[in-house]
Amino acid sequence: MSEGPAREHRLVLFASDNYAGVHPAVLAAIAAANGGFAPAYGDDDWTLALRERMREVFGEVDVFPVFNGTGGNVTALATVMSPFEAVICAETAHINVDECGAPERFAGCKLVDLPTADGKLTPELVRGAVVGLGDQHHVQPRVVSITQPTELGTVYTPAETAALAAVAHTAGLLLHVDGARLPNAAAGLDTGLREITADCGVDVLTFGGTKSGLLGGEAVVFFRRDLAERYVFVRKQGMQLASKMRFVSAQLLRLLEDDLWRETAGHANAMAQRLAAAAAAAGGVRIAYPVQANAVFVALPEAVKDRLLEDYRFYTWDEQAGVVRWMCSWQTTPDDVDRLVTALREAAAAA
Repeated sequence: MSEGPAREHRLVLFASDNYAGVHPAVLAAIAAANGGFAPAYGDDDWTLALRERMREVFGEVDVFPVFNGTGGNVTALATVMSPFEAVICAETAHINVDECGAPERFAGCKLVDLPTADGKLTPELVRGAVVGLGDQHHVQPRVVSITQPTELGTVYTPAETAALAAVAHTAGLLLHVDGARLPNAAAGLDTGLREITADCGVDVLTFGGTKSGLLGGEAVVFFRRDLAERYVFVRKQGMQLASKMRFVSAQLLRLLEDDLWRETAGHANAMAQRLAAAAAAAGGVRIAYPVQANAVFVALPEAVKDRLLEDYRFYTWDEQAGVVRWMCSWQTTPDDVDRLVTALREAAAAA
């Protein structure tokens, strides 16, 4: 009986950082918030404390806890744009590929998705997409949205983000960051969270916590407080208003206390570096993109991939190129990494 759960753990280990459990410190924070009664809908002490902590971390911001990343993204976008406006994003962006058309349906906007070499938008790409301003026949660009880190595991430097903010603001657009793994980006860059958002000119952020060890919780952060005026209504209409908000806020608050986010993200990044280095040394493997956060993309021969899939579950990212994705999390151990690399060597030898 004991082999079943152990095998299942091994199977799903590198499929996604969403597969990891909840950090013990976060579970303790949830339990602590569970004592007695507290006002609903964000009037509790934990949500008030979270707002203050967020302002210590990011500056003068307005903060709104939400349930999940897709809900955070679409409600943030719906708040700052009209249905005749457009979001400029990378072709691989989560809002474009992995949200089942939610931005289009809920915000009513158009996504202008641009091909990129590494998942990152550039000022040149954005300038080329800002067309038709003032033309009543043309959808009006309103937001530039970047994913940090990107869906390919690459990270925008502060200078790159600032350059995109400058291009967006010059054209009268806003810069939104989908930060589902923002802690991993900051840990990879060895910066604080503010240095890659507020200090770069970001206007709106979806701050992720679930992938960094939370049970479930994200936050929409407005760096321009005038943009937040309508958000409470959009959040409610968008089904992202938690009645027992203290349990979402307590998780986010704990993640920001004592830089727990840096511990969880830094560990996940370190495991990705270990995995990439060992996989490359194993031979017959090509690292497809720079490993800058907690994702490792590798090109595998078909026979090697098929053999690995007998014992591990992971996503094939590019079927034609044979590129697969391995994700590391706060819970990944060096032994986990070494076992996968051993399995990789054995699969390569058998193939």
